[in-house]
This record gives sequence, structure tokens and C-alpha cells, in this order.
Amino acid sequence: METDVHYPTDINLLLDAMSKVIVLIMALCDDLGVCGWRKGVYNIKKVKRYFRKAQQLKRSTSEDPRKKAIREQLIIGAHVAYVELAEFFIERARETISFISSPDLMAHLKIVEIQRYIAHAERQIDQIRRRVLEGETILHHEKVFSIFEEHTEWISKGKAGVSQELGLKVCVVKDQFGFLLHHRVMQKETDDQIAVPIIMETKERFPELISCSFDKGFHSPKNQEDLAEILDQVVLPRKGKLSAINKEIENSEDFKAARRKHSAIESSINALENHGLDRCLDHAIHGFKRYVGLAVLARNIQILGHILQQKQLQRLQRIENKQRKPLRAAL
Repeated sequence: METDVHYPTDINLLLDAMSKVIVLIMALCDDLGVCGWRKGVYNIKKVKRYFRKAQQLKRSTSEDPRKKAIREQLIIGAHVAYVELAEFFIERARETISFISSPDLMAHLKIVEIQRYIAHAERQIDQIRRRVLEGETILHHEKVFSIFEEHTEWISKGKAGVSQELGLKVCVVKDQFGFLLHHRVMQKETDDQIAVPIIMETKERFPELISCSFDKGFHSPKNQEDLAEILDQVVLPRKGKLSAINKEIENSEDFKAARRKHSAIESSINALENHGLDRCLDHAIHGFKRYVGLAVLARNIQILGHILQQKQLQRLQRIENKQRKPLRAAL
């Protein structure tokens, strides 16, 4: 499920942070009657101008080394000017905060929020300097993909046409009747890490659960062993070349029958996306989890409504068939 964020780059994340710093410090000064940030809107526009200049400069595709070097210097100069302007406003914001000595709780909370966005800005400044000036590649675990929805992760599925998505993975457990029994929002977790926990949680709610079919990504030798203790039948395809015993297990009729039914989960995933499990418009991780829960609830209500509707249609059909039967009289 995607979070409601724009595509992240270090320079536009710095713009987000600086915009929040300036807006918040301007509002705080206005509430407390402190001078110095009257031109806050102009300052934001100025930061945006420097951002646009750094954003629009692209590396030269010319074969002439001199032209490449000139363009590279222009790119570095634009990024340095952008970073230095951001540092100037951060220093001004810190000076303003140091002068404020209000006992008001709301003012204190606003200062804490400003300091949080300053920390975001300083992290992005550091990464821009390292990337542009020092030519360093920023490691994935150091990157943040949104300063507003900090739980956002970079998800690469390897599918054609979708190079990456920004959000969190969600795992669902579906029964043979189409109802979703359980779901789990995966924060910094992989499929093989949550296979056993999600089945144990589902088993606690539904003790009659005896079998489950999984995607290949949930496989690990330990998962095979642990799930075999919880379930009567574990339909979990193994990765790589199969041994003779495993090949016999996966070629058995029961295993094949369960795998043929597994594709039904794809229709549920598509239906969930149509019921809200596509892009979360709520905020923070609590709002994200609430949004997922409501999407699952909406899908289960739809399934229940469809079953009741079909029963009603069948009842009306029986009544109609009875009324159509010819009358037979005897003398």
C-alpha cells in the first residue's frame, strides 16, 4: 500500500524541511510577537528558486570533456548555493528559538516540531554535500523517503512498468470462502520473517485453521519446520533445485490442488486495492494501519453482502419457479 508522498530526492526533501521550518517559525513569532520573520513567504519562494535551479541542471551528454566539466561545475555551484541558503535560514531559526523563553506549553511543542524539521534539513544537507561535492553514493539504509510519512519504505517488486513503489507491504490471509482472516502491515520486514508469526496469530483467532498455501517468497528451511508444527498441511514451495523427497511432496495431488487454488488471492488483492488498499491518505503509521484495517473490513463486508444477496436471489428464483409450474386437475 502506497503512502501519499511525492518521489523523494535529497534536494526536494530539503525543500520540504525548509518550508516547514520557515512556516512554523513564522507562525510561532507571530503568536509571541517576536520580530524577524515577517518576510517568511518571500523566504520560502527564495528557497524554491534555488531548488529549481539545482533541480533543472542536468549532466552534459556531450563527448567534449570541457563541456562536461563546465556543466559539472554549474551543477556543483547550484547545489552549494542552495545548501548555503538553507544553512543560513537554519541558523536564523536557531537564533530566534534561543531568544524565546515563553512558559506556554503550545509554544514549547512548536519549538520541538521546528527542531525536528531542522534535524531533517541537516541530514539532507549532509547527504547533498556527500553526493554532489564528494561523489559519494548514499547507502540505502541512510535514506529517508518522506519527512512527513517517515514510515515510508522503498519497495522494488521487479515487475514490468513498476520499478518501485513508496509505502509499506501488507500481508493478508484469506480463507476458502473469500473472507480475509488476518492482515499485517510489514515495517522493515520480509515475507520469510512474518510467515510463522502471521499464521500463529491467525491460528489463535481461528483454531480450526489446518492448512495454508504460501508464495515462494515465504520459504526458509526454518519456516518449513515451524509451520509443520502449527498446521496439518503446509503448502510452501521451496526455492532452488528440489531434492527427491521435496520433489515428491510438491508433485503430490494435495499439494498441486492447493497451489491451483492459491491464485484466488490475487483477485482479493485487486479487490482490496479498489476498497482503499491502494494509497493511504491518512497520516503517520497509526493512520496507515487504521486505513489498512478499514480496507480489509470493507472487503469482508462486501463478501458478506454478496453472499446474502445471492441467497435472496436464490429464494426469489425458487418462488418464481413454483409459480410457473402448470396446474394439473383430476376428475
